[in-house]
Amino acid sequence: MRPERSLRAARAATFTYFVLNGTLLGMWVVQIPPIEERAGIGHAVLGGFLVLLGLGAFAGMQVAGPLADRLGTRRVVPVSAVLCAATLVLPGLAADPWALAVALFAFGFGNGCLDVSMNAHAVQVEKAYGRPVMSAFHATFSVGGVLAALAGAATAGLGWGPAATLGTAGALAALIALAVAPSLLPAEDRPADAPHQASGRPARTPTRIWILAVLALLVMLCEGAANDWSVLHLKTVLGASDSLSAFAYGTFAAAMTVGRLLADRIAARFGPVAILRYGAATAAVGMTAVALSPWIWLALVGWALFGAGLAGCVPQLFSAAGHADPAAAGANVSRVAGLGYLGMLAGPALIGWLTHLVPLNLTFLLSAAFCVVAAAMAGVLRGHTVTEPKVAQPL
Repeated sequence: MRPERSLRAARAATFTYFVLNGTLLGMWVVQIPPIEERAGIGHAVLGGFLVLLGLGAFAGMQVAGPLADRLGTRRVVPVSAVLCAATLVLPGLAADPWALAVALFAFGFGNGCLDVSMNAHAVQVEKAYGRPVMSAFHATFSVGGVLAALAGAATAGLGWGPAATLGTAGALAALIALAVAPSLLPAEDRPADAPHQASGRPARTPTRIWILAVLALLVMLCEGAANDWSVLHLKTVLGASDSLSAFAYGTFAAAMTVGRLLADRIAARFGPVAILRYGAATAAVGMTAVALSPWIWLALVGWALFGAGLAGCVPQLFSAAGHADPAAAGANVSRVAGLGYLGMLAGPALIGWLTHLVPLNLTFLLSAAFCVVAAAMAGVLRGHTVTEPKVAQPL
């Protein structure tokens, strides 16, 4: 049993790392235009380089997951956060395409390490609480994006270049990451007969983990498609103005953030299967409305339903992977997060390829179909519950 105060501190520290991760990624995003200009590349080349960012993240996840199991998340999370913060400045320093390519892979690697290790620690915190808390962590990731947008606007107003902006943000993030590190939970005691210890090699990943990973790929593919194509859909298909088109992504992102803030309480009451089944089904309805709507207002409602429906799906998949085997939580989360991240990157590219065959709005029916598949396979979460509180009702 852990003292209530230390568990609350660990939860607050986990929130901090999620905000930091969202902020670091957001700082890169808001600096893309000047970095692109400095490196002398166009949009097409940048699109290819973003694949390197994703590949770096995937590699980092596969490294950090097993390390978190071996060394404990209390050690791996702060190191990963500092690595991510330190590599943030590299794209701002890149003066040619090759340097930018290396910089993005390095930054992606650091981001992947932080992503999977902080999620593994979040699973540990959730287990200690004895009730769902994962979705709230994912909601605060979005808060980091908002902070990055505000910081980017402020530094641009001061005339700062990408290197100064990203270097300052990285330094502050590293200091914060180290300051909150002592509040993280220590590694749990391992069972003497843990399966991955028996032969000195990691155990074969269970089939259930790969099913969770495939579901994460499908769901995050849909999320990636919404991130990159929602605004263009409203503008090019429905003829909305630039300012009104921005509300497509805005309604999606706002609904997802609110949904994640509420998802933990819903999961505690109705269970993770209901979150995935009815959430994915709601997302399918919303995306179908987007694909077929001739009206802007109905499309906006559809994007909101899509975001609200997807909100709790990924946190439940990550949570289930982490709780499947406490001794291999990091490795299991890395499998699910890794495939999910690849889906996030593949979604926009897949939609773009399909536009050569059918109109943009009809390509969204593929996302609706993927959501139907996720809803149909929600039973894989059956048996995953968090019901053993270690302290008396911490806030």
